[in-house]
Amino acid sequence: MYSNILVPVDLEESSSWEKAVPTALALSRCFGANVGLVYVVPDATLASQAQWSGLALRRIVETARARLCHLAAELRAGDEMQSHVTTGRVFRGILDVAEQEKADLIVLASHRPDLRDLLIGENAERIVRHARCSVLVVRS
Repeated sequence: MYSNILVPVDLEESSSWEKAVPTALALSRCFGANVGLVYVVPDATLASQAQWSGLALRRIVETARARLCHLAAELRAGDEMQSHVTTGRVFRGILDVAEQEKADLIVLASHRPDLRDLLIGENAERIVRHARCSVLVVRS
């Protein structure tokens, strides 16, 4: 039923992977699917930390890629898990990677919305509304 499962993670928030990755791995065992992690470096981070310098931008992306690969290795306990790092708006980056990788399921963590979510908007909601594949939202 599923062959490519994608799990969006926030490297600064362990709650984004603590339940979503085990859920994705359980589904991958059931269906023999590949699992990939995706992290999007937000434009706001790039603007504030790299100030759009090409060298600084590359350093930020490579650091994120190394952290994501390390997380993937820890979570998978020896088995390989793909890692994807992109930049831009979080929900758009996740949807773009899902299309590029031909994901047929996105497993993502969600939480109870707070005032910040009401003011900024919630990425999970946008992913659910705009994804071309199935989306499983795992609540804590």
